[in-house]
Amino acid sequence: VYFTHLLSPQLNPKNSIAKSPFPSSRLPQTLAITPSLPEECDLFIQEGARLGRTPAEVASMCDITFSCVSDPKAARDLVLGPSGVLQGIRPGKCYIEMSTVDPETITELSQVITSRGGRFLEAPVAGSQQLSNDGMLVILAAGDRTVYEDCSSCFQAMGKTSFFLGEAGNAARMMLILNMVQGSFMATIAEGLTLAQATGQSQQTFLDILCQGQMASTFVDQKCQNILQGNFKPDYYLKHIQKDLRLAISMGDMANHPTPMAAAANEVYKRAKALDQSDNDISAVYRAYIH
Repeated sequence: VYFTHLLSPQLNPKNSIAKSPFPSSRLPQTLAITPSLPEECDLFIQEGARLGRTPAEVASMCDITFSCVSDPKAARDLVLGPSGVLQGIRPGKCYIEMSTVDPETITELSQVITSRGGRFLEAPVAGSQQLSNDGMLVILAAGDRTVYEDCSSCFQAMGKTSFFLGEAGNAARMMLILNMVQGSFMATIAEGLTLAQATGQSQQTFLDILCQGQMASTFVDQKCQNILQGNFKPDYYLKHIQKDLRLAISMGDMANHPTPMAAAANEVYKRAKALDQSDNDISAVYRAYIH
């Protein structure tokens, strides 16, 4: 069995943390990769990976293909574009979409893959770059349950746990809700830090008190410490959380469900993007409050 990880040609390796979902210490026995980001491929080739020249070529040589790209357009282009994955799909081949996208994109990809006799599973991941490196992601899967079961060893290599959520699209919905909460929470923490400063309170003391209460978490501590140190090196790109907030708000509109908190947070992230913070960590939303 060949396993593959596809990276979008549109992604720039200098500002992308989209890498193989497999920690380097847990690489599958055989891995095929696309050459769209040559410098990203070197490690895997050294470990014995085979190099595919196009997404179609990779999919054709692999039993199971994993993809993780930045947004719905990149996910569609990778499958439907010239020399895309769809051209390499044959009956029985599996395609696993790990990107965080909207349910409509997942439904479209599922339909075109299965129309060729392929088997489809969505499996977006909750976690950061560091958790990915440590193989500690949380994987949300939906679609073909037999694919989920066949890939259990892969998911065990990538993450600490996985959930099967039923029909295709459900994992996208759940992931957008989770990221909506995370993005809104991060914006609220940034707002609290800046309000503390504006009212003459110690930001460090605010953090110390916060981390002794019910909201104490590694996430809060790390993000706040990084803010106070001026360290916005991306562990989760701000532009990606803003994309997820936008998609979650749209999903709420389609369900006729209000999302005023997410909408307010989205505006703050949009301001942060206007301040050239897109390629910084989500904690850089802090800068939207101080400029």
